[in-house]
Amino acid sequence: MDRVLIFTDGACSGNPGPGGWAAIVVTPDERVRELAGAASPTTNNRMEMTAVLRALESCRGLTQPIDLYTDSTYVIHGVREWLRAWKRRGWKTAAGDDVLNRDLWAVLDNAAQEAGARLRWHYVRGHAGCPGNERCDELAVALSKAKPAALYDGPLAGYPHDLSCVPADTSAPTRKASGPGFKRKPAGFYVSLIDGHLERHMTWADCQARVHGKSKARFKKVTSEAEEKAVLRQWGRA
Repeated sequence: MDRVLIFTDGACSGNPGPGGWAAIVVTPDERVRELAGAASPTTNNRMEMTAVLRALESCRGLTQPIDLYTDSTYVIHGVREWLRAWKRRGWKTAAGDDVLNRDLWAVLDNAAQEAGARLRWHYVRGHAGCPGNERCDELAVALSKAKPAALYDGPLAGYPHDLSCVPADTSAPTRKASGPGFKRKPAGFYVSLIDGHLERHMTWADCQARVHGKSKARFKKVTSEAEEKAVLRQWGRA
């Protein structure tokens, strides 16, 4: 092999709750190493990020290109779109709040910069038949439920999962127009309310990262400032 191949995944039994992470790392000498761990309490996003970080840490010192596959849109959009703006604002969101999981984002940002152009990010849809992703999911879920998991460390030739099977299209999902008579909806944005504190989000992934697992969180997509004001009035915040 002339590259490093990585698959990662994270899981959480409850969000927050007991969590697990897993990664598969294939080095250019065609050796496979499965990595996995657990934490509690934690969140699914933190486990996704931890899996990526542990995998990248394990191949420090290698100089070959790195192809990293993750099913986390949170990680993909974070490294590709959000990090630059967060850092420019002093690790603040557009609404002025502290960035969630800043500790992990800062480490991941450093790891990505260290790898530079050698690190190529790929999105793979979860539970869609990609053997590397499915195996990571199996391990992460087991660890999140405190179940034993035997980790493989040996030659690629003896690994029981076909890691060459990856989707041809690994771009992150986007909303696409389709069908006869399709009418495009306004782009819009999201607003969320937690413990009396409002925040505006330009993407659903950013909104989801804030509200997921928060039992009293309120959130809604709006397509204009007028619609936003109407929602805030409903929430008693106008």
